[in-house]
Amino acid sequence: MNLYILRHASAGTRRANPLIDVKRPLDKEGKQQCLLVGGFLNNLNVQFDRVVSSPLKRALQTASLVGTETGYESKIEISDALAPEATVQKFLALVRSLSQYENVLVVGHNPNLTTFFGSVLAPTGRVNSRLRKGAIARIDCTRIPGTLHWLVDPRILRGAYAKATKRSRPKTSRK
Repeated sequence: MNLYILRHASAGTRRANPLIDVKRPLDKEGKQQCLLVGGFLNNLNVQFDRVVSSPLKRALQTASLVGTETGYESKIEISDALAPEATVQKFLALVRSLSQYENVLVVGHNPNLTTFFGSVLAPTGRVNSRLRKGAIARIDCTRIPGTLHWLVDPRILRGAYAKATKRSRPKTSRK
């Protein structure tokens, strides 16, 4: 199974009241990050068999936008194993339950998503990593420990997209 771990995209500043913070939506930058990640996955011809998200609004929106960009048409599964208060044991149980699928996207939150990421790569040790908002990683989970194939930050995608869309020659017309 190829496990794609995606941290939810930018959703502005955290709210002090946790009941309000649960409903915090993506901001404009977050929606653009989702489109960049979706376009990147399209260029790699990635199609998901299953998309699983945290129940929080910003993660669901991220899963929905990236899923739409990649042509995912099934219902997004909501799992408390990806919620901010989830444990590594719950996450690993979720990964085991999804092992029959080829490509799975999970969308969650930091700081536990970074811990989950490390638990798949080094179950007995610790992996230091940083997942910025909108960052996505591909891990081959055929065996545990998994093998990290790549980790892409949305700033890299934005820079690559800007570079690809620039003209190679300056405009010379005087119109």
